[in-house]
Amino acid sequence: MLVFAAGAVITLLVAFSTYNNESAVDGYSIGDNAANINLLNVDNNMVSYDDYPDALGFIVIFTCNTCPYAVASEDRIIALDAEFKSKGYPVIAINPNDPAVQPADTFELMQEKAKDKGFTFPYLYDESRSVYSEYGAKKTPHVYLLQKEEGNNVVKYIGAIDDNVRNGSAVKERFLANAIYELLDGKEISVKETKAIGCSIKV
Repeated sequence: MLVFAAGAVITLLVAFSTYNNESAVDGYSIGDNAANINLLNVDNNMVSYDDYPDALGFIVIFTCNTCPYAVASEDRIIALDAEFKSKGYPVIAINPNDPAVQPADTFELMQEKAKDKGFTFPYLYDESRSVYSEYGAKKTPHVYLLQKEEGNNVVKYIGAIDDNVRNGSAVKERFLANAIYELLDGKEISVKETKAIGCSIKV
């Protein structure tokens, strides 16, 4: 009986611990307030959301140099910035990969990538890997659409850029763009979450 009771207690403690750990790494949900960031950009300047006082919100995209899905999305990310920056939603790209695990994702190679591709948006280095963890990003690319509300950056959409991460010319549903246009029109976002498809973040 004592052995059974002890086993039951251990099981409960493990379950409780696992639940707490999972809750800690789940990241943001729709409606949560996203914390500010302060990360190093490829131009060697620190960037935070406070640097954009006139923005209505932000297109935060966790991406990297190396993942084929992220590479296939680069032109779309550039186009998103061109389409929405002037409307109040600039792109903020963040690389969460650890170069000790993925050597082609060093800060120096991020700088080369940004220059070669002509990035028009910040490409930030999450060196401590704390920001991606706080968001709960799992893939590259992984999108979080934020909207400013009463001094907070509220999460409005989480997931994929569109319905075909592999082939931009075959896209039928622009999930992220549709969500932004609905916000701009004062409407409720019809699709708030989709599945991000890409490479696992390398940490």
